[in-house]
Amino acid sequence: MSEVVYPPESVYNVLPRDEVHSQKPPRYVSKFRPAVLLEEKSVKDVMKTMGPAEVQMPSPDTFLKKHSKEAKSADSEFPLSSRIDERPPVPTRADVPPMGVHTERNFIKTATAVPVKPKPISVDSRKGDKQLLENSGLVPKYIKKKHYGEVPEYLQQRNHEEQSAQEEYNSFVREQREQGAVKHLSDEERRAVLEGLKKNWDQLHREYQGLSFVMDTVSKRSRKHRLEAAMRQLEDDIQIFEKFKTIFIPNER
Repeated sequence: MSEVVYPPESVYNVLPRDEVHSQKPPRYVSKFRPAVLLEEKSVKDVMKTMGPAEVQMPSPDTFLKKHSKEAKSADSEFPLSSRIDERPPVPTRADVPPMGVHTERNFIKTATAVPVKPKPISVDSRKGDKQLLENSGLVPKYIKKKHYGEVPEYLQQRNHEEQSAQEEYNSFVREQREQGAVKHLSDEERRAVLEGLKKNWDQLHREYQGLSFVMDTVSKRSRKHRLEAAMRQLEDDIQIFEKFKTIFIPNER
């Protein structure tokens, strides 16, 4: 049960006090209120009967008929009987046909004309989407070109440039060999050099694997970089000796 909190005892609480009533300010009323009420009442009173009283109720005889709101052509305004009466009568067997009547239409040419063939199409979906067969990529029109299957000009030019560069290099090597400036390595010498390069790479790799895992000093980091650079250079040399079978080296003078 909650405790009742009483105000602190004081002599001033015993003395009677005058009740003070707060007065609210008067409510705001617009000066245009009478005019608005009068205007609203004048507008509402006009439509008290759900519409102007002058509107006449439609008659049951003037109901809306079918196709009465559709646009009518000039021929439909007149009945069929009047239009038939305006036509000329059917000629009899004794009447002479009119002579000298010419028409721009050639009926013989129209009858013997070849009908227009529809263009072939290709349906490329189960919903019936279609397009012209020529634009679908199914017509082999590229193999019917005049230059189909020939080597392009830019490839011929590139092959010619490669061939000329190879000939210049061969002539340069031949001149150097004649002058004794270069020496051709035999297969045994090339194989021996290749084995020596691989052996050196294995030795550096073994040394690299023995490095400390934590590189906390400058000397350790510099040694690691030096070993990596040496191994990278050996890998490039090994790749060159494996790729090329004919190798020339300069003669020692």
